[in-house]
Amino acid sequence: MRFTLLSKHLLVYLFVAILGFAGVNYFCFRIDYNQIINQEASDMYRQAVTIASEYSGNVSETDQLEKAKIEKILSSTASLSNDRIVFVKNDGEITLDTDYLSCGQTHYYKISHFNPSDFGNDHKIVSNFYGYLKEDYLITYAPIVNSYVVNGYVLVTRSKSSIVDRVYTVFNTNYYTLMLMLILNLSFIILYTTNVHRPITQLSNVISEYGKGNFSYKTKIKYNDEFRLLASSLEYMADKINNLDEFQQAFLSNISHDFRSPLTSIKGYLEAIEDGTIPPEMTNKYINIILFETDRLTKLTNNILLLNELDPSSVKLELSDFDINSLIKHTLETFEGRCKKRHIKFDLTFEAEKEEVHADKVKIGQVIYNLIDNAIKFSKDNSQIYISVSETTDKARISIKDTGCGISKESIDKIFNRFYKSDTSRGRDKKGSGLGLAIVKEIVNAHGENIDVISTEGVGTEFVFTLKLV
Repeated sequence: MRFTLLSKHLLVYLFVAILGFAGVNYFCFRIDYNQIINQEASDMYRQAVTIASEYSGNVSETDQLEKAKIEKILSSTASLSNDRIVFVKNDGEITLDTDYLSCGQTHYYKISHFNPSDFGNDHKIVSNFYGYLKEDYLITYAPIVNSYVVNGYVLVTRSKSSIVDRVYTVFNTNYYTLMLMLILNLSFIILYTTNVHRPITQLSNVISEYGKGNFSYKTKIKYNDEFRLLASSLEYMADKINNLDEFQQAFLSNISHDFRSPLTSIKGYLEAIEDGTIPPEMTNKYINIILFETDRLTKLTNNILLLNELDPSSVKLELSDFDINSLIKHTLETFEGRCKKRHIKFDLTFEAEKEEVHADKVKIGQVIYNLIDNAIKFSKDNSQIYISVSETTDKARISIKDTGCGISKESIDKIFNRFYKSDTSRGRDKKGSGLGLAIVKEIVNAHGENIDVISTEGVGTEFVFTLKLV
């Protein structure tokens, strides 16, 4: 049998309630009973001592008039305190009993086995007084002393049932307290169910739905607390996983397209050469096309491998100190042929002759190469590309700016995504794989730095990143 968290709390609550009632009925009753018995006995003993001191003579030996007067006073005293006053001699003969006085009875009993030591040191006992009383009474006694001789004892008795009634009157307060505590605990369970158990159940349902692949499932937690924060984190995670799934589908679609297109061309041209469809004099032309497509495949494969190596959790940087200005100049030399054909010039602005930075030289060289390659790709013929290096506190700021077509607002947030290529890029340069800027971002982020892009359509685009100065 499966117990939920709520059912466990209810079982604990029920157990505590039963245990509480049992504890109140036994322990609290005993505590209240003993406390009241001691209090009543103390009051009764004081009364017995007072009576014993006032009537130190032997009541049975006084004259009838005086005896009647004493009996009347004691009867009134007993009636007011709801007690029963008994005078008993040393031999156990009872000489006065206020209960019998009220009935007009004058004949009393003699208790043959009366022994004052039965009362103990605290001068009280709960009993029926050797069977003389019809029920148990709380009995206290005080000796009647005359000329240093004990002539008898004054017994002040009070019905145990009346004491128990008083105990219950006080004891009922414990029930009220217990009921109040149980109501408060029940209120806590209700609040717990509303504010803790229900959100936990909803979160459990959310996780179950996410486990089934339903990442669009949303929680219904309204309160702005830790549960809402946890739910928001789960929803954010689910959204990321959902986007990752979409990214994987897009990744497979893009990589399939980028591999299939050149492979189809290579296969088609090779088959045409083999079956003689292409005349011998045109063979070199189509071999060059095949080499061109092969170069595309090689570059795409290398970029994919490079991106895999740049996984933030496993990337390893070979950090060193080098001159970023010199690295930029050497990189520009590789583009000299392309730029001459399109009459593109570079405008270099270096704040210092040497700008020493601490980074991975090979990977930063890849960043600069990709950014310059991207700038050339989108620049118009007979235009300029501006490259500058400046210092900002402890950073070197590298800027590469072209005066090309710019990037649309819809595309600017996507340009660092893998395999993302704008239509302009596809039309202008079929060798583009859509991985160059993704590689740039991964390398810069691996260095703990950021790269920003500023672009205006029809004006140009500027990429800016920073590196740590030596």
